[in-house]
Amino acid sequence: MPTRIVIAEDDSVIRMDLKEELQRQGYLVVGDAGDGQSAVNLARELRPNLVVMDIKMPEMDGISAAEILTREKLAPVVLLTAYSDEELIERARNAGVVHYVTKPWRASDLKPAIEIALSRFQEFRSMETKVRDLEDHLATRKVVEKAKGVLMEKHGISEQEAFRRIQKASMNNRKSMKDVAEAILLAEELHD
Repeated sequence: MPTRIVIAEDDSVIRMDLKEELQRQGYLVVGDAGDGQSAVNLARELRPNLVVMDIKMPEMDGISAAEILTREKLAPVVLLTAYSDEELIERARNAGVVHYVTKPWRASDLKPAIEIALSRFQEFRSMETKVRDLEDHLATRKVVEKAKGVLMEKHGISEQEAFRRIQKASMNNRKSMKDVAEAILLAEELHD
């Protein structure tokens, strides 16, 4: 399935040239806009794989739009710009821009920029998922440890037996061990 791209460029001639070149390279341009706000709205609606946009645009510049797209985790952004001053580069970096291509762009610059941006975005997403999984695992472990302590104290059983009871209740009730442990802790709170 081809990579789906939204283009945002206020110069309609450049936008058309860019669209034609991206399509020639095998990408699917699913939408185009002349300003940053429209690009954000299109990305929210169309969920593209990538957004290619100019920095200097009316209403909302490309960096501000990129910041929103990054924060909402909608799509990676490749910026196109004739400007390369330090302040813009720093703003782009802070906004989460994944790649930067200077104008006038060359056809040979686009594919590497797009592919690297897609790869980095996928790595970022994968890392986020791993972090979320680890945080969830840690939270589960903490609540199970507390619940084991409650069971050990209340029933005078070993840590291993307390764990086995939580595990068995989890399987019998088709609930996660975290849910069972939270129920044990809630019941204990209600009895206090």
